[in-house]
Amino acid sequence: MSVLSWILLMSFAGGVMSVLAAGFFALTARASWVPMLISYAIGALLGAAFLDVLPEAVIASGNIAATSATVLGGILIFFLLEKLVLWRHCHIEDCEGHETAPVEPIHDHAGHDRGKSSVIIIMFGDTFHNFVDGVLIAAAFMESVHLGVVTSLAIIAHEIPQEVGDFMILLHSGLSRTKALLFNMFSSFAMMAGGLLAYFALSLMQGAVPTFLALAAASMIYVAVADLLPGLHKHTALKATFQQVSLIASGIASIWLAERLVDILID
Repeated sequence: MSVLSWILLMSFAGGVMSVLAAGFFALTARASWVPMLISYAIGALLGAAFLDVLPEAVIASGNIAATSATVLGGILIFFLLEKLVLWRHCHIEDCEGHETAPVEPIHDHAGHDRGKSSVIIIMFGDTFHNFVDGVLIAAAFMESVHLGVVTSLAIIAHEIPQEVGDFMILLHSGLSRTKALLFNMFSSFAMMAGGLLAYFALSLMQGAVPTFLALAAASMIYVAVADLLPGLHKHTALKATFQQVSLIASGIASIWLAERLVDILID
């Protein structure tokens, strides 16, 4: 397949298919499954960042110091974006976005206003997030098919638990199951838009690919460490800790195995 075909396929899988999978989990799975999904996603993100994306960025740029500086700058940028409520979830005080279990919709006047605000924030942030993921997928595939597949798998791994959380927020804000699914589906198409735009833009400036790869690594590290990891500390029991460590290790191992499999298929 051509690079563009790979980008469209994996952007579709990362966006639309992740929403459908998340919808299935959100509407049928037990709330206790969500921490397990998050633990695995953390491992997949960190594995992709440190085992694949960063090494490729260093090789492409030929400058370790510049790549490291870009990663650090990217982490700071994502922190600032999150502070401005533009990255992933709402982070306002007492935000419903951090609830992991579905609850009854709120119907009082104040609750209605707060729920409506949450829907707007979540949809805006999620659309922006998906668009950036599409850009990252395109940048990775333009470097190599191998890197593109691994990066896409990591993005899909963290998209599913994120979308599960978004479903919970939208349902809690008073939306019906059908509307919550449609809202998330609409947002997911931003990933394909980001992939297409990045493909045609990056093809005109190949020198920017190492920078985008470094930013991709920064986004994976930031989401894993700043957004997902803190939630695991709510479960402090020894059994839960062992499960979390095992699933994080499984996420890292799956990226390593995927890398080996892609090498075999390409060769």
